[in-house]
Amino acid sequence: MQSLFDDGAFGREPQTLRPGAVHVPGWLTAEQQDWITEQFLSWGQGPVPPHSTLVNGHPMKVKTVCLGWHWGNYQYTRTAEDLNGAPVPPMPDWLVELGRRAVAETTTDPPNAQAYNPDVAIINYYPPGSTMGMHQDGQEKVNAPIVSLSIGDSANFRLGNNETRTKPYQDVRLASGDLFVFEGPARWAFHAVTKIYPGTGPAHWKLGGGRINITLRETGMS
Repeated sequence: MQSLFDDGAFGREPQTLRPGAVHVPGWLTAEQQDWITEQFLSWGQGPVPPHSTLVNGHPMKVKTVCLGWHWGNYQYTRTAEDLNGAPVPPMPDWLVELGRRAVAETTTDPPNAQAYNPDVAIINYYPPGSTMGMHQDGQEKVNAPIVSLSIGDSANFRLGNNETRTKPYQDVRLASGDLFVFEGPARWAFHAVTKIYPGTGPAHWKLGGGRINITLRETGMS
């Protein structure tokens, strides 16, 4: 029977890749991963359907659904004007609390963690063979932490520097259930997903293959 983390990454320890960038393997339990997967399938039913973000006019293979705010055309809006004009579903309280707990467990600044108020969740589904190029999450108006949760097949996550899309960068394997937080000096780091490793997700996972990534952010917008 396949192990939950049967991908060569099992046995890893929590690590700080650089100040403000913390990786915690196996942060979500198997039961939590299954439950969140069910929520993901529900979110995919609308009102805004999963969609592909355009990069230089070309749609990515990665499919996206959003909660709280819609992310499209490099801006946040309350309605999906670039798709069907429907309002975006609200940010669920349980995701806000999960984000706060993630920050509280990876920061040395508890008051900052308590003040964390993520108001948008960008949920990406990476089908087998998909990637995402180096980019910077730079449209938010506040320097609040970014919380990233992984479910499904493992991915090679590349954490770059704050200035350019080139070296120096660090690669880390993100497996199902892993938490990654970048805040403070690492908040504006360029980052990418360079590879999805097929067949490395949980045994009997409902989606079968690919990877779900939930990114929680605080926009600083009203």
